Amino acid sequence: MSSMPSSDHLSSHHRNTLTAIFQHPAGHNIEWHSVLSLLQAVATVTERHDGKYVVVLGTETETFDVPRDKDIDAQQVVDLRKMLSNAGYGSEAGDSKVGT
Repeated sequence: MSSMPSSDHLSSHHRNTLTAIFQHPAGHNIEWHSVLSLLQAVATVTERHDGKYVVVLGTETETFDVPRDKDIDAQQVVDLRKMLSNAGYGSEAGDSKVGT
């Protein structure tokens, strides 16, 4: 397996969003546009004709619906945690990957 990704290339806004995704308990005020910006910085993101987003990060592929409100829901937090953890981001890859 290749080395774990570093969050050094992420802006402070992206690192804050990453921290919010891995915060326990999950926050209910993680804005979709912040998540989309983070995903575009770390993954390949394609918007489909139906408005859904296909995100490819490492070996993971997820399809995300744009939330009705500005914030993502609890299931999207779970899906993002799984995808980002598997790519080496987040608390399971070591706290040094999130924030600072």
